[in-house]
Amino acid sequence: MNHSIHSADRATHLKIVVVALVAGIAVAAFGIAARTSVDLSQTAQSTHVMKAGKPVVVTSSNTSEIR
Repeated sequence: MNHSIHSADRATHLKIVVVALVAGIAVAAFGIAARTSVDLSQTAQSTHVMKAGKPVVVTSSNTSEIR
């Protein structure tokens, strides 16, 4: 049993690469599977456009200002 990656042999390095590759494929497959549940009928062209209104000033002070 090797306790260091530096003293590991070729088979141990190959096992590490294979495990990392399988984990990467699993993460990618999970991401693709989660993405396919999105409703693709709404595209950017079918959404409603929101236009900006008048500028608004928001303050956190409740005191009135006298000029």
